[in-house]
Amino acid sequence: MRHITLDSTFEEYQSFSELPQVDQALINEAKKAALDAYAPYSHFHVGAAVELENGKIIRGNNQENAAYPSGLCAERVALFAAGAQHPGEKIKSIAITAYPESTDNASVPVSPCGDCRQVMAEYEQRYGQKIRLIMESGEGKFIVAPSVKQLLPFLFNAESMAAK
Repeated sequence: MRHITLDSTFEEYQSFSELPQVDQALINEAKKAALDAYAPYSHFHVGAAVELENGKIIRGNNQENAAYPSGLCAERVALFAAGAQHPGEKIKSIAITAYPESTDNASVPVSPCGDCRQVMAEYEQRYGQKIRLIMESGEGKFIVAPSVKQLLPFLFNAESMAAK
């Protein structure tokens, strides 16, 4: 037997103004997306904004459905829209924010679900470059991961399905 030690490093910003300007702009786009979320069941509005290598920003928000789980998370809406509208364009970063309706738009800590992490990891592998994640962690703070691998170290991918 051997022990495997995983080490992940994140950046934490104590305020919006402390973020680099490019991250501030991306968070603002994610907030705009969250305002338009369709969340009549959870009342939890999530917004995501994807920055492509060509500088374009693609927004997405959660889309719920009474036939749960037919809805889709904000991150995947944004990622799939980017892939459909700009095929082959690499993704540089994604910003994620969320708020429940009851808080008058005060953000709450947010991190991508497992499905979204898997999709982001596939995009990292597909384009051979890291995707930077900017997550609003509530109370005006932000956590930044340099790569999806920080959140999903044991990635399931095409090699996982290959016959040995």
